[in-house]
Amino acid sequence: MELKITLTGWFIYAALLLYLAAWVALLSGFKKTGRVLFSAGFFAALVAVACRGYAVSHFPMQSIFEVFLFMGMLVYPVSLLCRRTMLNTSETIDPLLGALLLIPAGFVFSATPQKLPPALQHWLFGPHVAVYLAGYLFMFKAGAVAIKLLILPGGNPDSTQRNQEVWNLLRLGFPLLTLGLILGAWWGKIAWGNYWNWDPKEMWALAMWLVYAGYFHVYTATRGKLIRLNSAIALLGCLIILCTLLWANFSRLFAGLHTYAY
Repeated sequence: MELKITLTGWFIYAALLLYLAAWVALLSGFKKTGRVLFSAGFFAALVAVACRGYAVSHFPMQSIFEVFLFMGMLVYPVSLLCRRTMLNTSETIDPLLGALLLIPAGFVFSATPQKLPPALQHWLFGPHVAVYLAGYLFMFKAGAVAIKLLILPGGNPDSTQRNQEVWNLLRLGFPLLTLGLILGAWWGKIAWGNYWNWDPKEMWALAMWLVYAGYFHVYTATRGKLIRLNSAIALLGCLIILCTLLWANFSRLFAGLHTYAY
């Protein structure tokens, strides 16, 4: 465990507490209070991201600490977008998701600043990573709803509505994953001379994309009737996202071009 006794750290912990308070409020039926606490947590996380960016003098999305911090901040805009564009979205889970993402940033991963390597000193760094992280959040939110679908007994009247919600969330996230893959290939050509380098992280990103493409194929072919299968595929996608974020960075089994990002 590593406590962050810095200005960035204090704002992380403030955001974490506000997110948890928002979750409890929403869970207890106090929707207005929950939303106010959630927005306050977002602003605390936003300040933490800004402080980190100022400290390292680049987009704070290089290290795994910065990645989880940035996702913890981005949860609120994603939740707000879902509320504005989707009916009956599972709002209660959002501040809890934000808190779960800030816990690794606040207590697990090292916040030691890292020198930005030449490959990352390019304007594509920010857009490529940001669209991926936003896409991950839609997929994580869909995965949380999918867990509920797997727990619900068969024939539950809420199942059809939640199954549709998973579909809608993945439809929002999948284009972002696709854009991230395209931007990564473009950047790879600029940085390393090839659009595709068979790097472990590239392979995990492709596997993730194929799993979600498989979800859409199964859902369309069965007209959404195989709810448990659809939910299982959505959860498999979340597992591969975690492997892409964690295993592909920390594994020493294979050499990779992305090993600078810890």
